[in-house]
Amino acid sequence: MEEDEYRSTYSTVNERRCVLEKALNSRKVSCSHSQRLFLADREAVACNSDAAQQRCITLLGRLRDSARFALQMTHIGGPLPHNKEIKVQTGGLLGLQAQLHPELASSEEVADVFGLINEAEIRYGGLADFPYSDIVQHITRFQSPRRSRR
Repeated sequence: MEEDEYRSTYSTVNERRCVLEKALNSRKVSCSHSQRLFLADREAVACNSDAAQQRCITLLGRLRDSARFALQMTHIGGPLPHNKEIKVQTGGLLGLQAQLHPELASSEEVADVFGLINEAEIRYGGLADFPYSDIVQHITRFQSPRRSRR
């Protein structure tokens, strides 16, 4: 399947793309509002809720903006390069989880993104009030697994 054809079909099949798709595809993060889709030999993740997707879009934007210095970038105008995006998404969610549950600070998995964001909003009052400076420390420390050479 050609790349242009794949992207066109992807957009048709996955109308509400999960913005945290890279984290979910890493298998370190799960979400109760996600749905896995298979197209050709690739896997995609859709979101089952407009409201949940909007919250994740806002959260991801704030994580990217907060992590600019740690990522050695002056401006982030959209998606990051693949490894940096995984670092922001997965490291950011693990950092948020560590702030809410210090006993899980060494965990490498997040069971439910939707539940985690709900819990954080209750504790901190809203997405704008999350402790992003503490979360960025987890983004900085997060190392994506290296692929083994064949």
